[in-house]
Amino acid sequence: MAVVQPIITLVLFVLILGVLVIVHELGHFIVARLARVRVLEFGIGFPPRARVLRDQGETVYTLNWLPIGGFVKLEGEDGGDVDDPRSFGAKPLLTRLIILVAGVAMNLALAFAIFAGIALRGDPTIGVVAGVIEPGSPAEVAGLRPGDVIESVDGRYFGAFGPTSLLEELREKAGQTVVLGVRRSNGDLERLTATLRPRAEVTVQKGALGIGQLSGRTTDVLQHYPFDDAIQLGVDRTLGATRLILDGLGDLVSAIVNRPTEPPPAAGPVGIAIQIGDVFWTLGPIVTLFLAGVLSANLAVINILPFPPLDGGRMLVIVLKSVFGSRISLRAERLTYLVGFAFLFAFLIWVTGFDILRSLGFVE
Repeated sequence: MAVVQPIITLVLFVLILGVLVIVHELGHFIVARLARVRVLEFGIGFPPRARVLRDQGETVYTLNWLPIGGFVKLEGEDGGDVDDPRSFGAKPLLTRLIILVAGVAMNLALAFAIFAGIALRGDPTIGVVAGVIEPGSPAEVAGLRPGDVIESVDGRYFGAFGPTSLLEELREKAGQTVVLGVRRSNGDLERLTATLRPRAEVTVQKGALGIGQLSGRTTDVLQHYPFDDAIQLGVDRTLGATRLILDGLGDLVSAIVNRPTEPPPAAGPVGIAIQIGDVFWTLGPIVTLFLAGVLSANLAVINILPFPPLDGGRMLVIVLKSVFGSRISLRAERLTYLVGFAFLFAFLIWVTGFDILRSLGFVE
């Protein structure tokens, strides 16, 4: 198992990130074809090329050696071939903007589909594993033992995605007597009565129940919603994920500018792979799927940023070219994309370095 688990985690990481990027590129591909822009290549993974999957018609479909993501190569996407009526550069400004934003739209649509689909099936609920029982605490008096999973409080189960957690409920009920639904290590479900600590005795370090070294564990109970509520949850969670990422971008920029030698509040590929593995092995596939939805919204927000060579940066460049015309040369446009790519690659190396240090326990 010690060998199999990292392999499965790696496969999950490649599968999730690969699907998200391919869906993104599929948005560009579909809208470009509808706009009659010639698509030269649709690649699964990044070059170097491993093999050609299909070479009929004007588009070559390829499988490439780097298995994360994919790409779509359009005729004239670098600003050239404006005399070719099927070139990207020859299309009206609005058409080019729609082609570029289509990838972002597909990632948002995928995030919504994941969030709404989970809600329609029923949200998983999360219990709390008690790693340590404090001596003399309400938990010890009630008969809790290390390894027990507290699944419910007064018959209420708590959804994995909020709005309230089991620990928040215990803190809210400080001083009261509650009935805990407890799953023993042998699988038996028991109901234990506990009188929680008074609110005046509850602190950040000292909880209402008196348990420590906590971890989450999914239960067998699902939280169901009516159809309309599930669809609304899909919308709300998509918007919530984008807001969370936008807020995080501000913290990231501040960290890069003010604390470049400290661990950034962001994860690169290594960190994301570790997070996916942690979620999958502790909370299961449905919560992992929810994380994939968050990552899809993340990819949408990142790509719409006005920074070349991201989609938002390319949109900015073509808008500026439409305003200033020949004052922005094709050479300057290509150089902008090259410099932007160099900065992105340097950032990826920087954040990945901290991912590795975190995984080795050198930084938090």
